[in-house]
Amino acid sequence: MRVGLFVTCLVDLMRPRIGFAAIRLLEAAGCDVVVPPTQTCCGQPGYNAGARDAAKALARKVLDEFDAFEYVVAPSGSCAGMIRTHYPELLADEPSQLPRVHHLASRTYELTDFLLNIVKLERVPGTYEGTVTYHDSCSGLRELDVKAQPRALLAKVPGLTLREMNEAETCCGFGGTFALKFGDISAHIAERKCANISASGADAVVLGDLGCMLNIEGRLRRRGDMGTKVLHVAEVLAGGELEPQISRK
Repeated sequence: MRVGLFVTCLVDLMRPRIGFAAIRLLEAAGCDVVVPPTQTCCGQPGYNAGARDAAKALARKVLDEFDAFEYVVAPSGSCAGMIRTHYPELLADEPSQLPRVHHLASRTYELTDFLLNIVKLERVPGTYEGTVTYHDSCSGLRELDVKAQPRALLAKVPGLTLREMNEAETCCGFGGTFALKFGDISAHIAERKCANISASGADAVVLGDLGCMLNIEGRLRRRGDMGTKVLHVAEVLAGGELEPQISRK
């Protein structure tokens, strides 16, 4: 199975080891993983900001870069949701592109959904000694119905105990540019999320979108919590020191 990995802008720039973890997991499932070197952005920031021409240009670029793969996988519910849910609407006025758009959308998956439901990964490489709680990122949950998948995979991690927090499905307050435009509201929502994380008593909060991770980690540290780890689900499932051992194709 030849899989194109859509790394995402934030992962590439802020936490590349999430991308390496995704590669390790996909290869553990027997996939031939390719990372197209020219990929950049899925167009979501422009789309959400109303810059539709810029978003369309990026969508066409993604179409060209990932058209040849059997599946496209992203370690992000928001980016996978953009391609799967919003590309058909974004490019609806370009009839010549629509067959390709729908074909790409139907083959694009969030990482945990792909691992559980498409390749049916039985064992994960990682181990984790401790208790974690899980935050459901908005786009993955509401656009792709990603909720049971990460929990089912975390249940396969030796040593890991999952302890659910209150309001796990409630937004963390990030929302891309929402956090910039409505900083006070965003900070209030993030504070409530972090209070629920702390009340769970878990050693770490695990989630599937780096934007949410950065927002939550920043708020935890501001409120004086230096101990609670903030981890992407791919990092936990893959385990180990990732970057030195995996090279991009």
